Amino acid sequence: MDDNDLLNQAIALHYHDITAAVARRGHVRGSEADIVHDLYLKLAVRPGILRNKSSIGAFLCRAAINLGIDRLRRQNFEARLFSGTEVEAENVAADTLPPDHWLQVEARLRLLRQAIGELSERRRAVFILHRLHGLSSDQIAARLGITRNMVDRHLRMALAHCLDRLSEEAG
Repeated sequence: MDDNDLLNQAIALHYHDITAAVARRGHVRGSEADIVHDLYLKLAVRPGILRNKSSIGAFLCRAAINLGIDRLRRQNFEARLFSGTEVEAENVAADTLPPDHWLQVEARLRLLRQAIGELSERRRAVFILHRLHGLSSDQIAARLGITRNMVDRHLRMALAHCLDRLSEEAG
């Protein structure tokens, strides 16, 4: 007898025991047959797994119960995942950007360029070295020949100025 025949005969012989074991685990009436079908499909890819089992019926019952548990977990997860209301769904961020998004970005960039241009020469240099070139306060201080505290002060003032300009336009 080959492995496929062994699987077919084992499922036919133990079908009632398997469905009864699954039913005792609290599954919805009628789902037992689906679980046994899923079990058969899983085992059909590896029919040799039944060979050398001391109790094929017990193995099939345990495997079906485990599949049923997995199915219940998946159903509970999906119920939680898709339990939101339509209002909640509308509040989820869309993957697409609004049509005027890039226009708004360009306007904000223009405003930032203007705000940076309004800074004093030293403050602008500190801001650009930090924000665009990624230099640390110590590196900027060494490059410009000023103290680290002065660099930090220039950065705070520059950021405050840019934020003020952006909030003026938004308001």
